[in-house]
Amino acid sequence: MDAALAARNRQTMTKLVVIALGMLGFGFAMVPIYRQYCEAVGITQSRVVGTANTQVDASRSVTVELLASSAGLAWRFESLEREVKLHPGELVTVNYRVSNTLGRPVTAHAVMNAAPANAARYIEKQACFCFSTQTLAAGEERVMPVVFLVSPKAPKDMTTISLSYTFFEQPGSAS
Repeated sequence: MDAALAARNRQTMTKLVVIALGMLGFGFAMVPIYRQYCEAVGITQSRVVGTANTQVDASRSVTVELLASSAGLAWRFESLEREVKLHPGELVTVNYRVSNTLGRPVTAHAVMNAAPANAARYIEKQACFCFSTQTLAAGEERVMPVVFLVSPKAPKDMTTISLSYTFFEQPGSAS
């Protein structure tokens, strides 16, 4: 009877170990799956373009509203310009100011969001602080540029785009 119980226990333990390993593997697989999903839907960083020769569509203009926030992070974060008017295809530079008001260094990552929902696919960033994590020392202030254009392929009725950046503290950055 003890041998039968021991065999069932081994079988149960084997099943639990296989399930735990499967869950661990699924957890690691979720990162690239989520990243691809977000790119496909257009809710995170838009595509990065090289120095392609673009044509400026001077027949129309787009107003890009610039917003900034820090999600639960005690940083002051703001756009130095409220909005910028540009022609599709025109390369512009806007600046954001961020200040670490905490008494410790903090590492955070900025995520872009655009409205209307399909606008992100028409924002082509050349340079952005959102491409990498940012570490600010206690009390440090920094001005960070974003260089982008609105694609000439943007729909003609898309006359206003809201471009928002939100800083999130990186897990494990607290010291």
